Amino acid sequence: MITHLVLFGATGDLAGRFLLPALARLLAAGDVSPDLQVVAAAPQEWDDTTFRDRVAFRLREHAGGLSEDDSRAFLDRLHYQRVDFADVGSVRKAVHGFADTAPVAVYLALPQGLFQTATRALGASGLPPGSRIAVEKPFGEDLAGAVSLNALLAQVMPDAPEAVFRVDHALGMPGAQQVLALRGAEAMPASIWDSAHIEQIDILWEETLGLEGRANFFDRTGALRDVLQNHMIQVLTVVAMELPAAATNKDHRDAKIELLRSARALPESRRARFTAGTLAVSGTDVVGYVQEDGVDPSRQTETYAEVAVHVDRPRWSGTRFLLRAGKALATDRKGVLIHFRPESGREPLWIPMDGPPGSMDGELVAYGAVLLDVLSGSSRLSVSAEESEQAWRVVEPVLHAWAQGVVPLLEYPAGSSGPAHPLPDRSRDSSPGSGTAAAP
Repeated sequence: MITHLVLFGATGDLAGRFLLPALARLLAAGDVSPDLQVVAAAPQEWDDTTFRDRVAFRLREHAGGLSEDDSRAFLDRLHYQRVDFADVGSVRKAVHGFADTAPVAVYLALPQGLFQTATRALGASGLPPGSRIAVEKPFGEDLAGAVSLNALLAQVMPDAPEAVFRVDHALGMPGAQQVLALRGAEAMPASIWDSAHIEQIDILWEETLGLEGRANFFDRTGALRDVLQNHMIQVLTVVAMELPAAATNKDHRDAKIELLRSARALPESRRARFTAGTLAVSGTDVVGYVQEDGVDPSRQTETYAEVAVHVDRPRWSGTRFLLRAGKALATDRKGVLIHFRPESGREPLWIPMDGPPGSMDGELVAYGAVLLDVLSGSSRLSVSAEESEQAWRVVEPVLHAWAQGVVPLLEYPAGSSGPAHPLPDRSRDSSPGSGTAAAP
């Protein structure tokens, strides 16, 4: 297991909310080496003390249950390094900031616009043999971007493509693992996991949160690129792929690729953005999306995306897959909702992806699993180059239709259930509480 981690973007929201708290938990549980050392790399003019104080605050916020001793033991192994990600010398200093030449794991928790810049600098910095690179989603901004990024990663790691990790934490969330376990359990035999018994499958990523200070990132990304094209497409593969006979990482990855090759977006889709309203959980009044600081209304960025997908496989002929993501909605729902055909006599089945409403514990667990994979070298939660490109292929017709104005940009009040639902929508026919899947 690698014991030297370099975290690019260590002062960002992703690192503070998820990666560092998850890593602290892993260390406290003894799941990573006690020799673990972390170089935290970011552009700010900080030092170790300033960075550790900031992380201590985030641990109190997001790493519930972590003792003061465990928190201090984690903070003591954090070393801050100011980095200009476009400067090879600066990047080299961070990568080689440890006392020896042991392999490092470099985690790029960076905005999309810095991926290629930082990756090029990494390639020129001379990574120690045996090193690994982890890249956060989204993998490119479109299919061409994904192809370009994959080509660059292949140049940087020409002799070790398996050392490139395109991480998608949705694969490590409890619900995704539960779907796989459920499909292999006697309670859900393969004989009823098909279109003859299932009418529709909804994959939902609905949040009560608004932008939470992330407007500069989100306005350049949107709901489809932020979560639907990656997280939700990955959940689709777990739900719909043919279960491989062998349980190897390669067999699992090949089954997902086969599924993606057969998937295509249907012509109907919807996009919308929230207007002023009141967030349901907190009771906070929020301004409309276009009034948020950092938002450029001319970008026509959606905070709500809905895409219907057809899977051209014998098992799924006649089953509809509906993917929906949205922000500032009335309820938190991240999960999979299975609608069986009426003649099956089965109630709808809700499989939550995360913990209780408003909880981030499921995502912390997922990021812990991702970090373990990166440090140990397992590719269980890594997305292959072809998977990343196939996922873009599925949604590109939708992006083109939106860019051409074929699909209107709707609106919905913050705190509501979203825009009116002209698309056939089974997800609200029953409460997620009824038919909730028990852990197999």
